[in-house]
Amino acid sequence: MAQTIYWISTIIISAFLFISSYSYIFSNATKEGIKALGFPDFFRIELAVLKLLAAILILIPHLNIQLKEWTYAGIALFLITAFVAHLKHRDSIFIMLLLVVLMLILIVSYIYLHKRI
Repeated sequence: MAQTIYWISTIIISAFLFISSYSYIFSNATKEGIKALGFPDFFRIELAVLKLLAAILILIPHLNIQLKEWTYAGIALFLITAFVAHLKHRDSIFIMLLLVVLMLILIVSYIYLHKRI
């Protein structure tokens, strides 16, 4: 059961990161949204690359545990930063709730990472 919970939560987070990374590169609406939040364009590219790497790293089954933990920390930092940016920008409550749900799913994935080792 721990394996199932781990993989479902991890795949959800990874899918979010893949979609988000794609959106940061190819979606004009996302590009404008990031600009509206006050972030420079190079940061958008940087985030897209880091999200893509994170999505891949958390899916690799037998990766070094320390590297996985740093990856989880990076994803959590991204989610917290996004939450603060959207809160400051007074964006929809839906966006904030989505980020909170994603953080909870990330926590579940992290907890079950350690239960399955």
